[in-house]
Amino acid sequence: MTTDVQQAQENQALDPNRWKALGVIAIAQLMVVLDASIVNIALPHLQKDLGITDANRQWVVTAYTLAFGGLLLLGGRISDFWGRKRAFLTGLLGFALASAVGGIAQTQGQLFAARALQGVFAALLAPAALSLITTTFTDSKERAKAFGVYGGLSAGGAAIGLIVGGLLTEYASWRWCLGVNVPIAILAFVLALPNVHESRATGDTRYDIPGAVTSTLGLVALVYGITKAGSDGWKSTTALECFALAAAMLLAFVVIERRTSHPLLPTRILTERNRGASFLTSFIVGSGLFGMFLFLSIYFQGILQYSPIKAGLLFLPFSVGVGISAGAASQLLPKFGPRFVSFGGLVMAAFGMLLLSKLTPTSEYLTHILPAMLVISLGMGLVFVPLSATALFGVGNHDAGVASAVLNTSQQIGGALGTALLNTIATTATTNYLIDNQIAQPDFMQIAQALTHGFTHAFLWSAAIIAVGAIVWVLMITADKDTLAANDAPGAHIG
Repeated sequence: MTTDVQQAQENQALDPNRWKALGVIAIAQLMVVLDASIVNIALPHLQKDLGITDANRQWVVTAYTLAFGGLLLLGGRISDFWGRKRAFLTGLLGFALASAVGGIAQTQGQLFAARALQGVFAALLAPAALSLITTTFTDSKERAKAFGVYGGLSAGGAAIGLIVGGLLTEYASWRWCLGVNVPIAILAFVLALPNVHESRATGDTRYDIPGAVTSTLGLVALVYGITKAGSDGWKSTTALECFALAAAMLLAFVVIERRTSHPLLPTRILTERNRGASFLTSFIVGSGLFGMFLFLSIYFQGILQYSPIKAGLLFLPFSVGVGISAGAASQLLPKFGPRFVSFGGLVMAAFGMLLLSKLTPTSEYLTHILPAMLVISLGMGLVFVPLSATALFGVGNHDAGVASAVLNTSQQIGGALGTALLNTIATTATTNYLIDNQIAQPDFMQIAQALTHGFTHAFLWSAAIIAVGAIVWVLMITADKDTLAANDAPGAHIG
């Protein structure tokens, strides 16, 4: 006779709605990921409409990433303890509300506040979405396919956001870059009600309030400091003060987590070798990848003089490439395991960045830029699927939400840090080019040459960063296809 636990596992494995649930989760994940980039192409238009200064325009993007990155850990624990479906549904409704407020904003303050509110609810929604995949799919092969969908959206969402942003800005209004989330979130909410099943942690479900406060303040200070470093320089007073505050808060967080009986981030989440390698690689990949979208967006519109819609559509092959390779990765993962599948993808991505480092102001899209984008995108699809699987390897039902949050946090912090670092490298190289060539009053072509010189330096650094990620991954990952398969049943989780 089967036990209640075994019967529950069999029922969950045979859940006829699991693929419908994945579709709902995919809609929500795509909305969260693309919202970090969808407004990039619309920035010139909304800046003009709301009278936002050049110094303040960064807050359209960073208000979102600050709240999102800073609150992810807390959001993950809330989803674990309060209920992942409940957190998922609440995140969807809150995200829709915040998007609606942003879409009708009449001042820059209203827009910045709406973007921050989007980040708050995204921090609740994203960990719930990823942990729901883990608790819904209990077979390793099916889970690999599910992570293939999730990984493809994670890697290609930024490119999709640029495409959608270009289309909406060109043919409707920048306001729809925010307003489009409302019907999408409501649709996902309605579909989630019958198709997504509730799950929550058992046992000790008390909240670690001191840990939540110190981690949130520390992460917000870190992301804000990175943002100010990108705009004011790494030695600016504000940036240094933020880094000092972040260090103090995060150190206090570590001390609290080691002493409390119910930690917000249990050390077992980080100390399992495969999960730790996944979080570190996610941070490194975010650092090397996300700046590419910013630099190519400026290159397309500022140097090649393309319209927003054309600039956005030029990223379409990236999304297609990610989709293709993510599908391939979901088939390869159960056969070969995560180690060499993602290693190959990281090597491809680094090589693609090297190709971009050869850009000139007159480079042809079809012969130079497109091949590089395709190589990077095909590589990224091979990276994110195994990365998602190993990040939640053996994590256990109690900690699925917080492990999902750590993966998202590492990527967000890596993306913010990497973009600020690479932007500093690019602007410094551009300035040095003008000084070295004694160009005091540059014309358009000289500006284009200087900017491209800066971008190519940044792409070279991106290639190096991703190459480091490849080395970290292949040296640290030990999980193979057999250990992933042994993790099929929820009861087998070793975290």
